[in-house]
Amino acid sequence: MEIKKVVTGYLDENCYVLINNKECLVIDPGDDFPKIKEQIGEAKILGVLITHSHFDHIGALRNFLTKRSIKIFKKSNLEEKEYVIGSFKFKCLYTPGHSKDSVTFYFEDENVMFDGDFIFKESIGRTDLPGGSDVDMKESINKILTYSEDIKLYPGHNEETTLKYEKENNPYLK
Repeated sequence: MEIKKVVTGYLDENCYVLINNKECLVIDPGDDFPKIKEQIGEAKILGVLITHSHFDHIGALRNFLTKRSIKIFKKSNLEEKEYVIGSFKFKCLYTPGHSKDSVTFYFEDENVMFDGDFIFKESIGRTDLPGGSDVDMKESINKILTYSEDIKLYPGHNEETTLKYEKENNPYLK
């Protein structure tokens, strides 16, 4: 699976374009649809995955809604289970704290998680916005800490990291 990061909008949100066998999933289309579309190229878009519904993560979503064949996956229509979409297989994990609707998408075969504004390199997402919760965040962190340390985390802002690095360097995960 090829992972392309597209930094979008004035908050530098990370949109991810996943390509496998000429099929594509888009994670968190924050803004700048032409930049996202350029990275998609000729791949067939199978769906859009939303880690949470804050404006900086869904600004270009409307551009994908014009095609009926593209499914939108967000907490309101996802269960905590495994999904197979075309050549992609992933698990949805509920990880509230930053927002009530925060989810993490875990692609176990590739050993990667797309976690939105849940865990950043050496930090975590804010919990002081409407729908945020320190208690929920702590429970979500405890859930993620049960996974393999070598998982690569792709956050909604800034650079990628690993769960091992965060366990060792992120004060919020201790």
